[in-house]
Amino acid sequence: MVENSELRKAGLKLTIPRVKIIKIRDSTEPLHMSAEYVYKALMEAGEDVGLATVYRVLTQFEAAGLVVRHNFDGGHAVFELADGGHHDHMVNVETGEVIEFFDEEIEKLQKSIVEKHGFEMVDHNLVLYVRKKK
Repeated sequence: MVENSELRKAGLKLTIPRVKIIKIRDSTEPLHMSAEYVYKALMEAGEDVGLATVYRVLTQFEAAGLVVRHNFDGGHAVFELADGGHHDHMVNVETGEVIEFFDEEIEKLQKSIVEKHGFEMVDHNLVLYVRKKK
């Protein structure tokens, strides 16, 4: 959950659009939301915040380290709260649902592969594109 004090620490002033977007981001599922999803949620709540403002605020939150942007296949960006913990993602190609997961064995294997090639891992992002078995 993003607190108002976190906005201040990030050097962002408390503005009405920022507070409204934080409330939507913190209180609504799914965990991974597009700017359009946030905009629609604001409209349904009767809030008067434009789509361009939603994009601008989410980009500001990203720059401040409050949210993380993911660009999964299809070029559609989604945002999730930056909780500091590492996890990977599965994207259901049929529904667009994003599933978070963490697997210690996968993490160890990735580190081992990197070291075997003479490197050290700085960061990584694993995304599996999936669909339900038929």
